[in-house]
Amino acid sequence: MTRVVFLLEERSMKVLLEGLLPRCFPGLNFLCIPHEGKQDLEKSIPRKLRAWREPGVRFVIVRDQDREDCHTLKERLSDLCARAGRSDALVRIACQQLEAWYFGDPNALATAFAHPALKDISRKRQYRHPDAIQNPSRQLADLISEYQKISGARKMAGQMTCDANGSPSFRVLIAGIRRLLDE
Repeated sequence: MTRVVFLLEERSMKVLLEGLLPRCFPGLNFLCIPHEGKQDLEKSIPRKLRAWREPGVRFVIVRDQDREDCHTLKERLSDLCARAGRSDALVRIACQQLEAWYFGDPNALATAFAHPALKDISRKRQYRHPDAIQNPSRQLADLISEYQKISGARKMAGQMTCDANGSPSFRVLIAGIRRLLDE
């Protein structure tokens, strides 16, 4: 099976994916490499993609949107990959932030944080469209007083499902990984 290397913006993405991917893709051979934010990730992409010598490896780049234009951001990251000789790299953007994916799975959110009322959160207008939530990490902190990025990612990794998430950007990531594995 092809190995998939995930270049990630931050450690919480690594924690989430390392707990979630084995449940979604049993047997997947993958490696998650977190970075220290957006600039570190973007500086690292050309270096890592050029220097990687493992035959058949596939790359997935994941970054938060953080108020940037999604299409412009994806184009810029894809261009970095192409200039490094890896135009086959999969670039995915978490709209607005990783935490929007949590709002996309209210059952997982309620279970992970032991707050049963969160199961109904998608009935509230401001949470109906997870990828449109402005600053979802702050929204989570407002709703869940004990919320922390890393421990929250760990809790959500054990509860989220791959096929029933209301976040379009999460579904696009999962579909992209499936496509990579089918190639």
